[in-house]
Amino acid sequence: MSEHGKGRSTRRPDVLGVHSLDQFGLAVPNLAEAARFFGDFGLDLGERPKGLQLHTAGKDHSWVTLSEGPRKALQFLSFGVFADDLDRFRERLTRFGIERIDPPGAVESNGLWFRDCDGIPIEIKVAEKTSPDAPADFRHAPPLSSPTGGAPPRNSPFRGTVARVRPERLAHMLLFVRDVGRSVAFYRDVLGLRLSDEVPGAVAFLHAVHGSDHHVVAFAKSDAPGLHHSSWYVGSVQDMGQGASYMAERGYRQGWGLGRHVLGSNFFQYIRDPWGSYAEYSGGADYIAADSDWEGATQAEEDAFYLWGPSPPEDFVFNYEAHPEALRR
Repeated sequence: MSEHGKGRSTRRPDVLGVHSLDQFGLAVPNLAEAARFFGDFGLDLGERPKGLQLHTAGKDHSWVTLSEGPRKALQFLSFGVFADDLDRFRERLTRFGIERIDPPGAVESNGLWFRDCDGIPIEIKVAEKTSPDAPADFRHAPPLSSPTGGAPPRNSPFRGTVARVRPERLAHMLLFVRDVGRSVAFYRDVLGLRLSDEVPGAVAFLHAVHGSDHHVVAFAKSDAPGLHHSSWYVGSVQDMGQGASYMAERGYRQGWGLGRHVLGSNFFQYIRDPWGSYAEYSGGADYIAADSDWEGATQAEEDAFYLWGPSPPEDFVFNYEAHPEALRR
């Protein structure tokens, strides 16, 4: 039980399910270009054989393994489980007749590897729980640093005093899938994730049963699998705006935000990467505790996208991973 959970259980008893989205792998055409984008976004870079690893500030945990390939492509997803659940997952894979595979490429792991219903390599491994144990302390603006006595406090910092925006953790991922309902069923039955909300056939959001944000993975309908965006938690709306401003100064001007989603409730600021997908600054998501029951529900199509914000780019949900020839920079 985490002290951040304020006494609430961070494990749902007698339920077999992954507790965290631990890491993902991504191939990119140019590692130097990827290093520049993600470094400017606020992530730390670590070298590995034939690639890079992405960390959040001051943390050893590797959230992303980057490798170089002919085009941008999602390589794998890795999920964390409690140690005493690994054998139960092994038995579940056998019972469902799911074939085990070797780790992809140069990935070193002693976890359980298999493919999802779209052929994406999936790993289940023993890992520390990285999904939150309590609602995040998200703020619309950072705390005031001016004293409360004397002169009225200045609410906005000066530009020269603002630190770089540094995401704290991987929040979730949105994947393109061929069949949303089929993917929901696979990730529910095999990994133990649960439905939070869906617009049938179009988009669905799944949470982890041992305490997590509204979604750790989400699915959007496409003609092929791929990565739409990775989402990174920051602590305030100020961080989102400041991050977008810095990225624009660095040449990354395409994106979407500032806005707020309906499903999940999180505030968002998307930054388009060089390959047509997105990295998102996110915060303020609904939280689903391990000892609470969230009723997965069908929602109206008008609520699938956003509550407020600017109009999204026309190609916001176009799968450039499947159609890289259509990419215009």
